[in-house]
Formats: sequence, C-alpha cells, structure tokens
Amino acid sequence: MEFISDPFFYVVGVPAVLIAGVSKSGFGGGLGVVAVPLMALVVSPQAAAAIMLPILCLMDVANVWAYRKRWDSRSMKILVPAALVGILVGTLSFSYLNEAAVKLIIALIAIIFTLDHWLRGRNASGPPGSATVGKGAILGALAGFTSFVAHSGGPPVAVYLLPQRMDKSIFVGTTVMFFIIVNYVKLIPYAMLGQFDASNLGTSLLFVPVALFGTWLGLWAHDKVSVTLFYRVCYGLLFITGIKLLVDSILEFSA
Repeated sequence: MEFISDPFFYVVGVPAVLIAGVSKSGFGGGLGVVAVPLMALVVSPQAAAAIMLPILCLMDVANVWAYRKRWDSRSMKILVPAALVGILVGTLSFSYLNEAAVKLIIALIAIIFTLDHWLRGRNASGPPGSATVGKGAILGALAGFTSFVAHSGGPPVAVYLLPQRMDKSIFVGTTVMFFIIVNYVKLIPYAMLGQFDASNLGTSLLFVPVALFGTWLGLWAHDKVSVTLFYRVCYGLLFITGIKLLVDSILEFSA
C-alpha cells in the first residue's frame, strides 16, 4: 500500500480529519473546511482534496444512518439540483480555478452573514426565515462549486439553513443528506480528472479510524448540547471558518 510518508503531514492531518468528523456529525459541518487547508501545508491543495473526499464519503455513510429520519425534504429539493450545477461548473473550470478567489468569496459570505445575525440581535422569539427557491438556488450552486474545489460547501449551506431555525437534529440531518449526495457525485469527476492515485487512496485509508472516531464524538456532542447553545456554536464556527478562509485567501493573493 502506498501512502504519504512525511510525519508532519499526519501531525496536521489527524486533527484535521478529527475536526471534520466532529463538525459534520455534531454541528452541520461548517468547521470541516479547515481539513484541506491544514493538509495543504504539506501537500498540494488538489492532493489534500483528493485524500479527504473518500474520508468524507465514509463519514457521510455513518452520519446518514444516524440522521436517516431527521432532515428537511423541502430544503433538499431546492439545494441539491443547484449543487449539481455547481459541481458541473467546478468540473468544467477545473484547469482555471483560482482557489484564493474561491476562498475569499466563501469567507465574505460567512463573515457578513454571521455579523448581520449578531448585529441585528436575532433570537428564537423572532420569526424564522423561509426556504426560498431563489436564495437556495444561488447558495446551493455555490455550495456545490466550493465543495468541488476544496470541500468547503458547508458555509453556503449553513447560510441557507440557519435562518430557518429548524430543530438542531433536522439542521444537521439536512446537511448530512445534502453532502452524501454531493460528495458521492464528486467521486466521478475526481476520478475522471485523475485525482485518485495510489498514494492518495492509501493515505485516505490510514485515516479511517480517525474519521470514525470523530464521527462518533460529534454524534455524542450533538446529543449533549442544548438548542440555544447549539445555534450559538454553529454561528460561532461559521464566523471562525470565514476568518480562517479570509486569512488564507489574503496570504495566497500576496504570495
């Protein structure tokens, strides 16, 4: 079996996969975007994305069983078709993608949305947002595109779902169902583009125990957190994610 031999890769890779597992199964996946940037400290972003995709697909299978009866069908009907268009755009533009620009777009959406929520002082007593088709089509397509580029589709999905203030399990379950479709569809263009070489697949296999432990830990944490605290954590993670991507994009533009 071939795999990456650089020890520093696993120093950053193990926490990255653990964070992704906890975030996906417990809090809707927002902070999972740190995985590719962390791995990209050692390998190329393309290799990091290829290594993470089978791991994410494994996490998705475990999460689907846990949330199989808890998800919002209306949001899925709006988001998924748009996401497939986004994946197609990502596939066709693969050779021309500027990852720094993509990260900047996601960062600005996440930061502005979260600041707007905090500054307006929205709370549980106000009316929840609605699952509008127009907003969902735009954010779903953006989620599919950014997920294809760097597995960073979580923030656009969160921007669409969080204002609806659905039950926390429905929120996470909807993201789980969304990403199991998106991630498994992405396997096709990733394979066609030659991203799954022996080294990448072998390295993915080494992370399986970490991925499963992170998924279990996220499910455990989800059941322990109150609804109010859950949404505070989700908005906080979304903001942190935005700041992280903003810093990454600035550093890449200035390099």
